[in-house]
Amino acid sequence: MFHPNGPTFLELARQALSSTQRGYDLLAAKFDYTPFRTPDELLESVATHIGESDSMDSALDVCCGTGAAMRMLRPLCRERVVGIDFSHNMMAVARQRIADAPGDASMDFVMGNVLEMPFEEEFDLAVCFGALGHILPKDQERFVDQVASSLRPGGRFVFVTSHMPRMFSLAYWFGRCFNAAMHVRNFVIRPPFVMFYLTFLVPEAKVLLERRGFQVEVAEEVFSAPFQRACLVIGRLESPEGNR
Repeated sequence: MFHPNGPTFLELARQALSSTQRGYDLLAAKFDYTPFRTPDELLESVATHIGESDSMDSALDVCCGTGAAMRMLRPLCRERVVGIDFSHNMMAVARQRIADAPGDASMDFVMGNVLEMPFEEEFDLAVCFGALGHILPKDQERFVDQVASSLRPGGRFVFVTSHMPRMFSLAYWFGRCFNAAMHVRNFVIRPPFVMFYLTFLVPEAKVLLERRGFQVEVAEEVFSAPFQRACLVIGRLESPEGNR
């Protein structure tokens, strides 16, 4: 399904009946052959907006998965790139897939919950791609707080999202139907699988970041087709002086 090397329907069904963490452990070896992986074209476009080679000391990839964003970040960093994820198997794949990534910065992996990250003012940049739908609305403020705590003053949090699709669009109803199915699945089956669409959208995400002390820029119409609806959000964490 999706690709000759991708998961079969039965493998996807098994994943969907597992917990979020267990589901990604099961899917890890074939994840890069699914539409769920953030495309390289999108990541390369993001890179042009966040820095040049060796323009920062360190960066954090939140929910790093199989490391696609870490490959993009390494040439931008002088010292280190860190990926955090709760799936052991996804990180194992990442170690193999990005071992030859261009750049000299060290690449480190931390297995952990992104709602409880063990970092304190360590990074110039944090990114998160393709994983914001795993953050429940009730946890979004905590998530933003954890990202902010990991950044040095003046550090940036960068991600891609969109506005809510028009009510009569295919994207809107696909998202609504998918979310309804996930709510039913999680009501019937335990443990839950947390993955929802139409979350962390503009302008709500902008409000969340500003509440935590970020200055937020939302760049629209910066991506070419088929990503033209996507927005690039860049939040810069104000220094303590800036908050006075």
